[in-house]
Amino acid sequence: MDGFLNLFKPAGFTSHDCIAKLRRSLHMKRIGHAGTLDPAATGVLPIAIGRATRLLQFLPGEKSYRAVIRLGITTTTDDLEGEILSQTPASSLTLPTVTAALQQFQGQIAQLPPSYSAVQVAGKRLYDLARTGQAITVEPRQVEVYRLTVADWRPGDYPELEVDIDCGAGTYIRAIARDLGQALQVGGTLASLVRTRSSGLPLDESLTLEAVDTAAQQGTLPLIPPERVLHHLESMVLSEAIARRWCLGQRIAWADLETTQAPTTAIRMHDVAGQFLGIGQRQFRQDGFVLAPEVVYAPVAPS
Repeated sequence: MDGFLNLFKPAGFTSHDCIAKLRRSLHMKRIGHAGTLDPAATGVLPIAIGRATRLLQFLPGEKSYRAVIRLGITTTTDDLEGEILSQTPASSLTLPTVTAALQQFQGQIAQLPPSYSAVQVAGKRLYDLARTGQAITVEPRQVEVYRLTVADWRPGDYPELEVDIDCGAGTYIRAIARDLGQALQVGGTLASLVRTRSSGLPLDESLTLEAVDTAAQQGTLPLIPPERVLHHLESMVLSEAIARRWCLGQRIAWADLETTQAPTTAIRMHDVAGQFLGIGQRQFRQDGFVLAPEVVYAPVAPS
């Protein structure tokens, strides 16, 4: 059993909890995930099964979210799971004011990760350091927000702003909620979060843990082939003879490929029949460029 799964992560589960449950349902140990979700968050969690776990590093990093930001409140974790640090009624806020402040969080921005996060400092997770009460110095990180639009505005003493966000890997939506509150001088925290797309997998096609368990028992689990989630990579087709050599781990001289391609990133490899072979890299050697196997996915057919 090899391929990808579009899992709906429920609230109250860690990403690790989901993996543990899938291992029991599928009776497999070789299962991994891309893009950790906080326990309170829900939505798309890309899952790799079997040989596909070796391909997780090549998945696209772009993600989409539907988030609700509550203004007038700050917490220790920058979401409602943490202890409240301050409460400042913000009923005077208007949507135009909030929308104007929101503009500074689009594009490439410097973002300070939340104190309670999986970011590592000196080999330790920030959430572990935060629980010990240690003073932590973390450098801001460059992240990119491609789109940030308002979906709803609910005024009140602690108004809520609902937004849709498209962003790159490493972006913390909790940090956007916190920083928006700071920009408005009232404080802010994340009230709820749904990941609507990750690695190209949409929310409306995601499966619950219960649905996966049922499908596994019936032998009808709909695994997604690697080429679908790796469609963002440039592809290359190898002849039968060269494909066999490549799958055996051999480097192929670029001159033998009869191609004008000069890709600088990972390459999605296929044979003439369309079978996905794995991931290749164009590398330079003393005698010229070669096509090197990075991940060989397809088994070698007997000669």
